[in-house]
Amino acid sequence: MERKIYLAGGCFWGVEKYFRLIKGIVSTRVGYANGTTKRTTYEDIKDTMHAETVELTYDDEIISLPFILDLYYEIIDPTTLNQQGNDIGSQYRSGIYYIDNDDETIIIQSLQRLKNKYKDHIVVEVEKLKNFVLAEGYHQNYLDKNPRGYCHIDDSVYERAKAINEDPYLVNK
Repeated sequence: MERKIYLAGGCFWGVEKYFRLIKGIVSTRVGYANGTTKRTTYEDIKDTMHAETVELTYDDEIISLPFILDLYYEIIDPTTLNQQGNDIGSQYRSGIYYIDNDDETIIIQSLQRLKNKYKDHIVVEVEKLKNFVLAEGYHQNYLDKNPRGYCHIDDSVYERAKAINEDPYLVNK
């Protein structure tokens, strides 16, 4: 069955590219989530407090939400507030936004497990999705269109994503 989860982890270009490589991810769209207004643009997100976010549609018969979250934690620093790599500002905060209330428990449990790996406080925002504004067309699949575009995610992570797909024991753990 197809389900959705929304992940903010710094600049959305790399997060989108990473998850598009993962088996079981049906589609991705980049946009702006959980701001103070129903509409925004890339130029306005600092003022509207939206986070750059990737909407993931996934097939839960192929990949589980806990595994998606584990993959997400591998590409962010969950201890930095409003920053990933060189991207600084509230629009680059880390966040998990859900639409299905049952997902909140799964998210909280995954963050509890994550806390055991860090000395510093985990600052990943967890909220029900309030709003999602689709980003401008040039942002969609940006790193495919602009292979030399900046991203805080190292290219080796994309290779890891491809390797995950080749191991049937890793996909839906």
